[in-house]
Amino acid sequence: MQSDLKQPTVLAIDTSGPVAGCAVLKDGKIVHQVAMNHGLTHSETIMPAVDAALEGAGLGCGDVDVFAAVAGPGSFTGVRIGVCAAKGLAHAVGKHCVAVHALEALAMNFYGFDGLCCPILDARRGQVYCAAFDMAGGMPRRALADAALPLGDFMAILPGDRRLVFVGDGVPVHAKTVRDILGDRAMIAPPNLRDLRADAACLLAAARPEAWVPAAQLQPIYLRAPQAVRERERRGKF
Repeated sequence: MQSDLKQPTVLAIDTSGPVAGCAVLKDGKIVHQVAMNHGLTHSETIMPAVDAALEGAGLGCGDVDVFAAVAGPGSFTGVRIGVCAAKGLAHAVGKHCVAVHALEALAMNFYGFDGLCCPILDARRGQVYCAAFDMAGGMPRRALADAALPLGDFMAILPGDRRLVFVGDGVPVHAKTVRDILGDRAMIAPPNLRDLRADAACLLAAARPEAWVPAAQLQPIYLRAPQAVRERERRGKF
């Protein structure tokens, strides 16, 4: 484990949601970042983006200290694409991987906010993947644990004495409901701060070398079972 590295070189990959992206952290700076929200298939676009990021940063895979994947929660297929890409690259050059939590990475968009950052991801079936983070100290500090809940249930457990900002791909779906229920206490992230940024994944990965693992140990983060598993269980086929 390379826990003594003060300024690791990080390649971060995110295919967990509608926006696919990658970024490179080198010498303490974000030297390359790309975000793709044009509706093309992540499995087709992410590796060319990674190649361009490494080339733009003047790096080869062997120069990367840790490969970070935004490992969920999010789209089951999307999460698998990013995790498999990071594992494959790391395995090829004998380097470590690290799982970055999607909701924590989203909270980084409001670094230093004096209230709670409330990421909401559209989980379908009337639910959101959600959590709340205190960002006043900079890095995310959990105020509410991860959950997959109806939006109303999530808002009901939020503290009543804090300012709130909502981020994530659930915002376009649920912004009106949030405003109707919470009024002026709730801020809605604008489009430029709404989506997960791969550079945030770089910073979280670099800050937590104790979480780096061999490539084979990188695992997705799921808050509920994939739909195929749920359907099998519903039919009683285990």
